[in-house]
Amino acid sequence: MANYEELSKEILQHVGGRDNIESLTHCVTRLRFVLKDDSLAQDEALKELDGVVTTMRAGGQFQVVIGNHVPQVYKQFTEIAGISEQTASSGEKKKMSLGARAIDLISGIMLPMIALLSASGIIKGLNTILFSMGLYTMESSYYVLINAIGDAVFYFMPAVLGLNTARKLKSNQYTGLLIGLILCYPAINGVDMNFFGMTVNATYTSSVLPVILVVALAAPLERFFDKVVPDVIKTFITPILVLLVAVPIGFVLIGPTANLIGFGLADVMNKIVKISPIIAGFVMGALWQILVMFGVHMMLIMPSITGLISGNPDTFMALMGTVSFAQTAVVIAIWLKTKDRKLKNIAFPAWISGIFGVTEPAIYGVTLPRIKMFVISCIGGAIGGAIVGGLNVTMYTMAGMGIFSLPAMINPANGSMRDLVNFLIATLISSIISFVLAMVMYKDDTVEAAETDTSADSQTRLGKTEKICSPVKGEVIDLKDIEDKAFSEGLLGQGIGLNPSEGKVFAPCDGTIVTAFPTKHAIGIVSDEGAEVLIHIGLDTVKLDGKYFDSDIVQGQKIKQGELLVSFDIEKITAAGFSVQTPVIITNSNDYTDIIPMKNSHEMVETTDDILTLMI
Repeated sequence: MANYEELSKEILQHVGGRDNIESLTHCVTRLRFVLKDDSLAQDEALKELDGVVTTMRAGGQFQVVIGNHVPQVYKQFTEIAGISEQTASSGEKKKMSLGARAIDLISGIMLPMIALLSASGIIKGLNTILFSMGLYTMESSYYVLINAIGDAVFYFMPAVLGLNTARKLKSNQYTGLLIGLILCYPAINGVDMNFFGMTVNATYTSSVLPVILVVALAAPLERFFDKVVPDVIKTFITPILVLLVAVPIGFVLIGPTANLIGFGLADVMNKIVKISPIIAGFVMGALWQILVMFGVHMMLIMPSITGLISGNPDTFMALMGTVSFAQTAVVIAIWLKTKDRKLKNIAFPAWISGIFGVTEPAIYGVTLPRIKMFVISCIGGAIGGAIVGGLNVTMYTMAGMGIFSLPAMINPANGSMRDLVNFLIATLISSIISFVLAMVMYKDDTVEAAETDTSADSQTRLGKTEKICSPVKGEVIDLKDIEDKAFSEGLLGQGIGLNPSEGKVFAPCDGTIVTAFPTKHAIGIVSDEGAEVLIHIGLDTVKLDGKYFDSDIVQGQKIKQGELLVSFDIEKITAAGFSVQTPVIITNSNDYTDIIPMKNSHEMVETTDDILTLMI
């Protein structure tokens, strides 16, 4: 297809025109659109175009599969559509409902710190275990230092969230960071401050939504001041004005609002507890995670904390004890069921952290972006809370969450285990219900690979043949089992899949490099015999933008079979959530009477082994 200009015009028309394009990127085989209105894209019309293999909708993108010629089409398309390089690679925005935008915002803010939250939660849990084993006391320097390592990200969470929020809202991220630090400043936390005759007493350390709301106020203020402040002084005047306006407004309004909500809820819940502990447990179990997100939970439990510290047993605190277990059970179910490696990598440390009672990684990294799963965790927490209330479980001392809450249920006066046993019963029921519901209802949000038989008749054919060697050392995969529709259905040509065991790609034949992709994740080769070979290292690895890949090959370079072409880090690519399945495709398959895989699925191959025979 040499007429890329005409093809580009047709594609532009059938994706809804220039005004419907939010952003555009491309990989080695396809154009990847983020459209303002997906419904305007005409799949069938696009598939009929000479030069378009197929269309796909996945990961929030509308993908037009072109094949090896996509760089030329992309270049022509951007010129015709008037899309600059900056616009083409810009962030992916979608039309979403208000609720979806809120979840997208919170998830986008929290996801960059999920790994640190998980690590910190595990450190806090291990520190408590070591303390419980008597290896050191809470007053020892070891405990204090390790606790600081584990607790810092939670204590100073507003600072990290301020930076992430500003980045998400495309404002000055360092202003967002500073707003978070200001909210954590010791002199203004937990003390009475008077403004215009109104007393404000608020604590923002370890909170989530207050800093997000303040930075959300600061972002439009920053854009406004950038327009009206003269260029010569805006560099420092704009942040001064933003901070002096946004922080006082946020502090004076958010603090009192949080206090009013908290005190009001505490009053209501205390009345409900007196009327019916079962109803109180159900409501608290259902709402606890939401209250934590809004930063108003401390007002609810402050009287209970004060009482426990003073040695007075409390029933109210016990009502929320099963929530972290319900959340953890949901994440374990997702971890077991999902086939998404990136999600597995997030979910695994999240449920370990959740066992220790630190559920932020689970909430923001796993369940909240999948709102049904978050609701299930709330349902499990509600059921657990209702059972705890019905069994009148009492907490006797201050303790952590998760498994560290269990010792607090033992009566220190007589060693009675009644409350602990009842709490474990409630936890078990809550966790089982949450786990089962999640296992039944969870589905990966991915495009399922359709199965098309691409196996070739092994009967010997007459005529000329060409052999293609394995470019990597590893395990053979049937092409139909590749986790990408464009490859699995043979839409880009026939071939074979490989699961590399070593991060090196060697030339599978003598030939010429015709496509040396800038992100180094894919290579196009034309063999000396005329075969067009595409080696695609991993799936969707174009998103890594060259990270974890190393290559010096250039377009037009002559290569010999067995020559090292690319090195890549399997562990880091996998840890980043990407599959390293490597399709080896003959993109001009129609030029051959047959393409015969020479190895069976799951068979191990070396780079000297022939994996394809091309029958001419």
